[in-house]
Amino acid sequence: MTPSVYIRKVRLKEIYDPVLTFQLSNDFHVKKVLKGYMPGDEESMEYGALLEWNNIYYTKSEKLINLPKSVVRLGLVQWQMRSFKDIEALCEQIEFFIDAVSGYKSDFVLFPEFFNAPLMADFNHLSEAEAIRKLAEYTVPLRDRFIRFAVSYNINIITGSLPYLENGKLLNVGYVCRRDGTWEHYEKLYVTPNEVQYWGMSGGNLLRTYETDAGRVGVLICYDVEFPELPRLLAAQGLQILFVPFLTDTQNGYSRVRSCAHARAIENECFVAIAGCVGNLPKVNNMDIQFAQSAVFTPADFPFPTDGVKAEATPNTEMTLIVDVGLDLLKELHSYGSVRNLLDRRTDIYELRLLNGKNTGGE
Repeated sequence: MTPSVYIRKVRLKEIYDPVLTFQLSNDFHVKKVLKGYMPGDEESMEYGALLEWNNIYYTKSEKLINLPKSVVRLGLVQWQMRSFKDIEALCEQIEFFIDAVSGYKSDFVLFPEFFNAPLMADFNHLSEAEAIRKLAEYTVPLRDRFIRFAVSYNINIITGSLPYLENGKLLNVGYVCRRDGTWEHYEKLYVTPNEVQYWGMSGGNLLRTYETDAGRVGVLICYDVEFPELPRLLAAQGLQILFVPFLTDTQNGYSRVRSCAHARAIENECFVAIAGCVGNLPKVNNMDIQFAQSAVFTPADFPFPTDGVKAEATPNTEMTLIVDVGLDLLKELHSYGSVRNLLDRRTDIYELRLLNGKNTGGE
């Protein structure tokens, strides 16, 4: 038989080879067949196999600063909807939470979707569509505040989501504000029927991961996490932590977001953090009630909690959730997990790809 056939039969345990069987069983990978490897050896017909073993625990040691973190601390804000007299009052509350979370040396703070909706109270005399477009005027000033807060409090900020007008098109966007002063934006791709009916909102097109000093992260806003293709594409870009800012009015809506976020952590072997708004918001049309229980989900294997829930907040109560997640555990899971959802994908029978290559992140 040919060397390739022989190697395949050893891999399928149809043939026992005292060397190759051991190597393949210990995650060595055959890279190529070598010809003329041992001249004169009739039994092997002078063939050899070039193998590779990846040391998932290896980290370059020559760089002494800004080394990748193995344990990352997340701070989730479960935001209470309340009236604010103006944007300055809202920013005071934002800064309070950032200050509190950064005091625990958190690497990230996550805000919910549309947490700034109380500012629409001043526009309640307008239609819902007009009111949210007036709210969109606050988005750039809020973004600039977040950028300054990220630097001054030494924390990476996931700003939740905010309405944004782009060439007359109403989008739902947010920002990754790094503590080095750089920032990038993300967009909600799927808008709910309610967002279309009352606000005339459109879905965005940007889907990518973001490199930070505490891992590669992605953000999917609320409804987006209910579409498994999106986080799978992010996983292909090296996703480690998925942030999901959400806003749900009923327990039904919350259950959809929670269940799907939990599934995404298992499917894509990553951590998923969700944060939402709680309480009631009088005098703001289409934003009356909210329900949330913020949480951090993990894959389901031995190094993680048996139920896949790292931590969760008290339902419908304003609070913060401070959670440590171990990125090295993900490396171990990818290669040595009881099951390996990413490695075992049948890419020989299907494929998943972005149609717009400009949306990809990574290197």
